[in-house]
Amino acid sequence: MSGPRTGWRRALPTWRAVLGAVLLFLLLVVGGMITGYLLVGIPPANSAAKAQSNVYLYSDGSELARDGEVNRQNVTLSQVPKSVQQAVLAAEDRDFYSESAVDPAAMLRAAWNTVTGKGKQSGSTITQQYVKNYYLGQEQTVTRKAKEFFIAIKLDREVSKDSILEGYLNSSYYGRNAYGIQAAARSYYGRDAEQLTTAQGAYLATLLNAPSAYDITAHPGNRPRALARWNYVVDGMVTKKWLGPAEREALRFPEPKPAKASPGLTGQRGYLVEAVKDYLTDHQILAEDTLRGGGYRITTTISRKRQNAFVKAVNTRVMDRLDDSRKVDRYVRAGGASIDPATGRVVALYGGIDYARQYVNGATRADYQVGSTFKPIVFASAVQNGSTTQDGAPITPNTVYDGTNKRMTLNRGRPTGFAPANEDDRSYGPITVTEATDKSVNAVYAQMGIDVGPGKVKSTAVSLGIPADTPSLASSQGAVSLGTATPSVLSMTQVYATLAHHGTHRPYTLVDKVTRNEEAVDLPEREESTAVPRTAADTTTSILRGVVDGGTGTAAQGAGRPAAGKTGTAENDKAAWFAGYTPDLATVVAVLGQNPDSAAQEPLYGAGGLSRVNGGDYPAQIWADYTAAALNGKPVRDFDLQLEKGAESASPEPSGSDSASPGASDSPSTGPSGSTTLPGPPTGAPTAPTAGPPTPTGPPEPPAPTEPTNDFPTVAPQAYDLERLPTEWGG
Repeated sequence: MSGPRTGWRRALPTWRAVLGAVLLFLLLVVGGMITGYLLVGIPPANSAAKAQSNVYLYSDGSELARDGEVNRQNVTLSQVPKSVQQAVLAAEDRDFYSESAVDPAAMLRAAWNTVTGKGKQSGSTITQQYVKNYYLGQEQTVTRKAKEFFIAIKLDREVSKDSILEGYLNSSYYGRNAYGIQAAARSYYGRDAEQLTTAQGAYLATLLNAPSAYDITAHPGNRPRALARWNYVVDGMVTKKWLGPAEREALRFPEPKPAKASPGLTGQRGYLVEAVKDYLTDHQILAEDTLRGGGYRITTTISRKRQNAFVKAVNTRVMDRLDDSRKVDRYVRAGGASIDPATGRVVALYGGIDYARQYVNGATRADYQVGSTFKPIVFASAVQNGSTTQDGAPITPNTVYDGTNKRMTLNRGRPTGFAPANEDDRSYGPITVTEATDKSVNAVYAQMGIDVGPGKVKSTAVSLGIPADTPSLASSQGAVSLGTATPSVLSMTQVYATLAHHGTHRPYTLVDKVTRNEEAVDLPEREESTAVPRTAADTTTSILRGVVDGGTGTAAQGAGRPAAGKTGTAENDKAAWFAGYTPDLATVVAVLGQNPDSAAQEPLYGAGGLSRVNGGDYPAQIWADYTAAALNGKPVRDFDLQLEKGAESASPEPSGSDSASPGASDSPSTGPSGSTTLPGPPTGAPTAPTAGPPTPTGPPEPPAPTEPTNDFPTVAPQAYDLERLPTEWGG
């Protein structure tokens, strides 16, 4: 017989107490399950008739648009090809026919994520998703998840699996305002559900996971992500032996047809509404299915006055000059965005001539190279990181590089194999960074990008506002410096707004206020951060003023205000850009070439009657007209700049030698990279050196171009194949 418990043993519960607690817990769980099962019945259908419109407002409170029309036509399961049904199962619930209607582990995980604020994380079965779509609302609460659990169990006992799958196919949302497989088949492929191929069914199944993100006609930049998901679906069909390996090998991704806008979203309204929707869902302000439930009143940051000014500028400068008799004029598209640098509010967004005619938003698509509008990022990164040339000289506006055409770039004195050409094969010889920016000299910025380091350039680009996953944003050589990356117009506007705001990054917003039933929805904090030091941003501004004052962007002078900016042209003239800002407004304009039939990018040679379309032409003219109108009545302000050392000082810069003899700094020194450093300009004139470049030792320098020209490189084929950049170096 054991004695009394003493010491630490007294603090431990007995096995009887533990067993009792476990049994009590199990009893409570079982009792709760039984109670829940008895109390929660299968409710009436949450029909589409309950759907409400969302109202979108301009910043002044006037109505911009409404959405919320429901496009649905039910079909029987027998009208959906077996392979399409299997594609949906492969995407959403591969064991649907053999397993329970609920997944308790996934339910607990989803409930925990909701309680702890980790956002929407679903692991629901098809039965649970059908219950949510057809019987319940879209709110993400523990109560709704509990109801979903019990209703799914009851439904699985009372209704056949085929009936549940049929209901799921008819109630699910596929994007483009299409509810159900039939509406989706008509919207994406122009055919009835019973005519869908296996490949098409797999794409529609792909959309169920994230309809907006996987619609590649609306978001061409998301094609890789959509293809990966499509491959996941068809590979899952092979895994389940619903599709043979040979059949799978023969499948090709089925291109969806362009979307058609609903009647209420024609003109600019559709572009604005879709951009706002994407902002709300991407920033997890509202889930996509919650927003789709309707009833929200959304006040945007878009200024009606400035939006109309943007449309007028594009029409006046480009669209009104197009002639249908010129084939290339059919390719012309445009995109634009405008941000208040101080607040980060997007005050205007130009998506295209008409959402019903050109569905893809020119302001948010991310598939065109930005060309030389990327070069200021390279210089800002050089200043931010205190970068030096190959011979150790600090990189400032007065540093002299070798601007010789097709000059081989060097890394630590060794050839890199990258020898980009300047526009029109011009050789500039020794040229300052300021002059090289004015004339957009590729040879200089290719070398500068290597001097700074592609990794540092990418880091600066991301800090300024370019998404980190932008294709071709990183490279092992200097190609990224010449604009091979493909951020959207809106992302580039964020970059230039950050430069205008002295290097302080404030994430942009498209939304001022969201309410439902008079209750406000919380909007995320947009905290400011230092993207680059003020001296880096302001010194970049100082050289970009020269681009407008006497470089490739002189057309921007039409704004009638102090301005800084940069032109850019994509490879083969498929896009022309102008990115610029005043102290009060940052705006980026792109004119893009796209074949309306194939959606392929096309060169713009001859568009609008011009032999070539460059950033200094239509884009800069649109920018000037819009900026003048947008800031009409506002006081004219000049830039307040704090420049880096050497950009404003009259004292000579060091040449990189620690043992320079007296007077050596009065003459430029040339190092392995072909760079030199000139004496700085007098204070108050930071944008141009007082001393001219040294006399070149090679051929005489040709005259500078007399008008803005295409500034994207034509690369020497034997040195570099630019066409292969995205696959080889698309970091």
